[in-house]
Amino acid sequence: MPDAMKIGGVTGWLRSAALAEAAGIPLSRHLFPEISAHLLAVSPTRHWLEYVDWANPILEEPLKIDDGYASAPDAAGIGISWDEEAVQRYSVGEP
Repeated sequence: MPDAMKIGGVTGWLRSAALAEAAGIPLSRHLFPEISAHLLAVSPTRHWLEYVDWANPILEEPLKIDDGYASAPDAAGIGISWDEEAVQRYSVGEP
């Protein structure tokens, strides 16, 4: 269960996915499911995505889960659009 933010981001993830594929090891992911869905989608030995909806209150379109499966958005990049009003509402400190 590699953690993209600790292994070099997308590049580190792709390297770990290649190693997992070569060894036939299932690859799973936890945290940041909005990004993890994309990473698993390109991982040949993908196994499961641990889903938490912590970011949903500040996203314009939360990650879609249908019948227990996450779908990576079709939008460019990682597909995250922030709900700016919600981000401001939950911000701490001066703007």
